[in-house]
Formats: sequence, structure tokens, C-alpha cells
Amino acid sequence: MELVFATNNLNKLKEVKAQLPESIKILSLAEIGCTIDIPETSNTIEGNALQKAMFIKEKFGYDCFADDTGLEVDVLNGAPGVYSARYAGEQKDANDNMHKLLENLKGSSNRKGRFKTVISLFINNEVYSFTGICNGTITSKKSGSKGFGYDPIFMPEGYDLTFAEMDLKLKNQIGHRGKAVQQLIIYLKTQS
Repeated sequence: MELVFATNNLNKLKEVKAQLPESIKILSLAEIGCTIDIPETSNTIEGNALQKAMFIKEKFGYDCFADDTGLEVDVLNGAPGVYSARYAGEQKDANDNMHKLLENLKGSSNRKGRFKTVISLFINNEVYSFTGICNGTITSKKSGSKGFGYDPIFMPEGYDLTFAEMDLKLKNQIGHRGKAVQQLIIYLKTQS
């Protein structure tokens, strides 16, 4: 089985490829000749994932899947949420985003939040959706050098490590994207 993963984020590509069985071959956007930034104009995580998957299917004809992820912080009414990648501006800089989030949480005792990933799969002219959630807390400072995005300041529930301090295997096992990918794999195995 061959599917396109509609992302330009090489870190996401690496995480997802590490989970998939060899029977599922993933093509990157570069491999299908897609060099443009796929629009993400929805005001929901679900909407953005679906928009990206449909874009690839319509423009390139491949069965594909796409994800969107947001970090939802309780005390900020779910922000940054769907705007997580652009929280500190259109430059999509992870350090700027983390700095802004830590500033906005200064003095707050409630640092609970969750990562939410939604994967939209467009296959055989049908659309399926898979959601993974990982609850945790926002730390007061960065810790760890692995991972990407908000990983250095997110500590999943039940652990005393941030995602940026975990190896990829553990992060995929307990993390939001990993949980969504596990559901995707279970579904794809029924199709092969």
C-alpha cells in the first residue's frame, strides 16, 4: 500500500514512518512533486487536516493522509489550539511560540493542557478521521533537545520528562500523534 503523507514537516514524517509497518509505503510531498505550502485556513484542527488531505487528492490524485496538531492550554481557553504553529506570528518559529506561551502562563498555577492530533485519511474516495490526545502540563522552562515544536515545555501526565527528553519510541507510544497513527494503522490493516 502506498500513501502520501501531506506534510512538509520532516520531524512529523520521521515520527510517523517510525511507526508504520513495512507494508505501508509513505511518499513525502517532495516525492510527488508538491513544492507549495498547502493551505490551512480552517478554524479547527479537524478542518485543517481534512483540507490538506483533500488538497493532495484533488491536485495530485494520490490516496493520502494529513494531520493537524494543536496544543490546548486550559487557563488560556484552549489557546494556542489551531494556531499553535503560528502562535507568535507567521514565521512559525518554535522558540518564539514557546517564549510567548511561557510569558502568557507567568504566575499561573494551572498549567494543564493537552496536545491533540487529528489525522484525516482520504482513501478509495472515502474520508476517515483519527484523533489522538495526550494530557499533560506546561513546564516553566525548556528541557531536552529531542523532538520539535512545543516538546521542550510539554510534560505528559504520569511522566517527569518533557517530550523533548524522551526517545522517539516512548513519545510515539504515549503521545498524541502516536495515538492517532496507531488508529490509522489499525484501519489500514483492514484494507490490505
